[in-house]
Formats: sequence, structure tokens, C-alpha cells
Amino acid sequence: MELHRFPGGIHPEEHKKESSSRPIHAAFVPRKLVVPMRQHIGQPAKPIVRVGDHVLKGQMIAEADGYVSVALHAPSSGTVTDIGLSKVPHPSGLPDLCITISTDGRDEWCERTPVDWRNTDPAALRGHVRDFGIAGLGGAVFPSSIKLDPAGGPAIHTLILNGGECEPWITCDDRLMRERAEDILEGARIMQHLIGAEKLIAGIEDNKPEAIAAMRTAAQKIGVAIEVVAMPTIYPGGGGKQITKTLTGLDTPSGGRTTDVGVQVFNVGTSYALSRALNHGEPLVSRIVTVTGHVLRPQNYEVLIGTPMSELLLHAGEREGLTGIIMGGPMMGFDVPAMDVPVVKASNCVLAKSKELFPPRPPEMPCIRCTQCVPVCPAELQPQQLYWFARAKDLGRAQEYHLFDCIECGCCSYVCPSHIPLVDYYRYAKSEIWAREKEKRLADTARERHEFRLFRLEREKKEKAERLAAKAATKKAEAPALSTAEQDAKKKLIQEALARAQARKAAVTPKNVDNLPPEKQAEIAEVEARRAKIREIAKQPVEPEQH
Repeated sequence: MELHRFPGGIHPEEHKKESSSRPIHAAFVPRKLVVPMRQHIGQPAKPIVRVGDHVLKGQMIAEADGYVSVALHAPSSGTVTDIGLSKVPHPSGLPDLCITISTDGRDEWCERTPVDWRNTDPAALRGHVRDFGIAGLGGAVFPSSIKLDPAGGPAIHTLILNGGECEPWITCDDRLMRERAEDILEGARIMQHLIGAEKLIAGIEDNKPEAIAAMRTAAQKIGVAIEVVAMPTIYPGGGGKQITKTLTGLDTPSGGRTTDVGVQVFNVGTSYALSRALNHGEPLVSRIVTVTGHVLRPQNYEVLIGTPMSELLLHAGEREGLTGIIMGGPMMGFDVPAMDVPVVKASNCVLAKSKELFPPRPPEMPCIRCTQCVPVCPAELQPQQLYWFARAKDLGRAQEYHLFDCIECGCCSYVCPSHIPLVDYYRYAKSEIWAREKEKRLADTARERHEFRLFRLEREKKEKAERLAAKAATKKAEAPALSTAEQDAKKKLIQEALARAQARKAAVTPKNVDNLPPEKQAEIAEVEARRAKIREIAKQPVEPEQH
């Protein structure tokens, strides 16, 4: 198969061997599980259990809330002890709504019901995917039920299984492909069935020869028509747009997705989870996590969702000198706000930090305009210009330079000789633009609501006038017609009433002229005389003008 080269990229130290040499270790059941409701892009799940409820492993504890959402399930059996705000792994450090389960140690499953996906309506099948809690496990955590819906977009001709895993330190996908390749390919079958892709490709970086061999052997064994391709090892070769370019030669348009060119990309972990869900009735309650860095036994563990990371480090052998935890890799990961935050669906790696492995970042220096960041950018952007625009809060120009095409891979920050955290500036600019867009949408909504209110009031006023007019017309039409004699009598009564009113008015004498002194009476008499004279003059005929 012909491979293509995407622009940019770097070769950081891999640090893969530390954890890839040991097999996946079975999950342990912690005493407490904290399950955040917001573990995917879109609307957080909505709790359907109460404090005090006893739950079984795999039982739904929160349902999908809307189209862009997925359900959540109890990772183990136990009792719900709290539903409230708790610490979660997020760069903001803010707490979020979580369900806390005190485990009973039995790890007892609920009833598991596989789905006959070959004979199930595609829409219903996607509903099962959503209700099983399947979301992307490669980093974006996008609801898989939406990605598996081909309606409303271009036809998908190629499905790519992403086994690139280009980020340093992380080996969870590598070990998963080595040990559970058949389940991964069974999941790929389901994906191909749902989206109707003609071609199926698995892209794996060539620094994972055992995984490549395992996937090829499994494909032959179970009869899956898939092309397993060894790709060059370069970061960020596992990005969706980058792996699409490498394997198909197609360029994703600016501001678009790989589906715009007929390609859909799924992580191998997502494919495995989908197979376990539909073929075995197991919701997504655990995932493979690489625990590495400053620990005694770096390896991969199958970890229950909600497990505190501090207990996971103890299980791997915590060492003195621990300075923090990175969730993810050193390029695109982030420091968690506390040691005991829970493992979530996006937790592909728990990377223990120390001063030796991750020394403090050197102080930021001024940009010297060296442009070393330009050739390494995989999105072919101008990182230096974006930095200046973000720093000056010139957000309009930043968008003109395609800020939102930035995948935040960190290549530019990695090569910057001034140690500028460029990605932090881009994230800040994006968040500011999103905030302003949100404010604009709220303002537009308020204006539309006000305009609709005015329209409604005017409409109600018009409708009321029409009802009154119709009522008057109906009353007039229903009233009996009067005879000529009755009409004359009615007119006579009206005239007599008017005459009586005029008589009463004439009989009334102003009381404010009673008992006036003689001088005031003289003034009034003089005024009345002038008025009388004016009235006489007004009655005289007007003489024609002489020309």
C-alpha cells in the first residue's frame, strides 16, 4: 500500500518500553468509585439512581441526556452513597456532578444481554451503542453512536482503525492489540456494517511490530477483510487528519472533518469496547490505562471507571519524589488538580511526574521570530502569527489564520527555543472566541424572544378587535328590526331627552358671581357689553371688496 507524508511532525523520546513489556494486569476493585456525569463531548448524562440504592456492575446509573450524549453504568456492585459535586480530572480544576458508589467487593454483574447486530435495525443498533455508554477512547471521547450514523453527510468509503498511539509514554493500545486483537476486529465488523464502508484499514506505527503481527494473525483467523498497515513513527501521526493523509493521501479541508472526504476514524480501544458491548452485553465500565513514569511497576491495567488515580499509583508502586500526575501524555495531556481524581473514559494514561523525569519548565522568554515552529506544524499553520494574535487578543485575525484547525499537538511548543507555551495561548484564544459566540447567541435569543413578544401582543390585540367586531355584527344581525312608528317614537324620546338636558343646563346659573362687590359687577357688565357688540358685528353681512 502506498503511504503518504503529512506535513510537519517531530520525534520526541518515546519512553514506550517502560510499560509495553508487561501484559495487561487485571482490574482491582477499589473501596470507592466516583463516576463523573461529564465524560464525553456533549451533554452530561442524567442520574437515574438515588442515594442508598444498591447497584450491580453494568447497571445503568445515568441515562443519555439528548442526542450528543451517552449513558453511564456502575463499574462494580455496591451502594450509591452520594450524588453531588466532586473533584474530576479537568484542566480547569473545577468540580463536577458525580455519582459515588461504595463497593461491596463482590463485583457482581447485572444481567448481560448481547445484541444480534446483524439482524437489528441500524437506528436501533446505534441506540444500543449509546445506551451501552460507548464513546471514543482515543482522546476526543465523542459519542460513538453519532460517528456511526452515516445519514446527513458524505458517503463513507473507508473506515480506519487507529492504532498509531504516537504520544510518548502511552502503550495501552499497543498492549490491547497484542492481547485482544480478535475483539478489536469484531468491533470493526460492526462499525463497517453500520457506516457501510467498502474498505477497512488498520494503521499502526512501525515501532509496534508485535501489535502489527497480532492484528494480521487475528484477521486471517476470523476472516476479516482488513489491510493492516505499518506507518512511519512520527508524532502526531495518530491524529485523525494525519492518519487519514498517511493511509489514503486525502487532505481534510480547513475547518472540516475526515468524513468530508469519505473517511471515518475510530480508535482500536473504541472498537474493542463496541465488540464487548454488542457481542457480550458488557457496557463500558472499564478501560486499559497505561500507568507509567515515576512508579515501581510501569505497565498497563484494566481499570474500572471511577477508580481514584492515587490508588492506581499505589497499585503500581508509588515512589518517593512524586510531584504530580499527568492524565494523557506529556504532549497533549494535562496536570490533574488532585491525586485522588477518578479515572474516566478519556484516561488512556496516568503519568506519574518527578523532578528528574519532568523538570520545571524554563522561564518563558520573548519570541525571537525564529520560525522553527512553522515547519513542524502538522496543520500547516503559522504558529508564530497565531501566538501574536492570541497575546494581543486580536481574535478576528487569529480566526483568519485558521486558529481552529490547530489540533493542540504541542509540536510548536516542543521546538520553541524561547520556551513559550504556545498551545496555552491558542487554547486561551479559542476559549475567548467560544465565550463571545455564546454571549452573541444569548443576545440573539433574547432579541428574538423580545420581537416575538411584541408580535404576540400585536396579534392578540388584533384578534381581540376582530372578536369584538364579530360579536357586534352578530348582535346587530340578531336584533329584531323596528317598525317606522317605533323608530319615530324612539327618535321623539331622544329629542325630548336632549331638550330636557338643554333646559336643565340653561336653568343653572353660575354661583361664582353671587354677592360680588359693585366694581366687579361693573367690570362684568362692561365685558358682556363688548361681547354683545362683537356678536352684532359678526351678524352683519360682509361687504364685497372694492377693486
